[in-house]
Amino acid sequence: MDVAASLTSKGQVTVPKAVREALELTPGDRVVFRVEKGHALLAKTPEFLSLAGSVPVPPGKQATSWDEVRLRTRAKRAAWRR
Repeated sequence: MDVAASLTSKGQVTVPKAVREALELTPGDRVVFRVEKGHALLAKTPEFLSLAGSVPVPPGKQATSWDEVRLRTRAKRAAWRR
């Protein structure tokens, strides 16, 4: 789908209704622009909490505190540098 929009003097653009509907955008949603080779891509960013559970966690690492994760990570990085 190609839909045109105009840029204002303040560098703002209104996302056309057809695009908002296609991306299911609602007021307050966050979007990201990616620029590659002279073209821009607009995408809706997922809600961070909606990603919960999307990555499997090995049974031995479930219920590990964030502090413990950071400590283990720092220890592994320090070992790699030696």
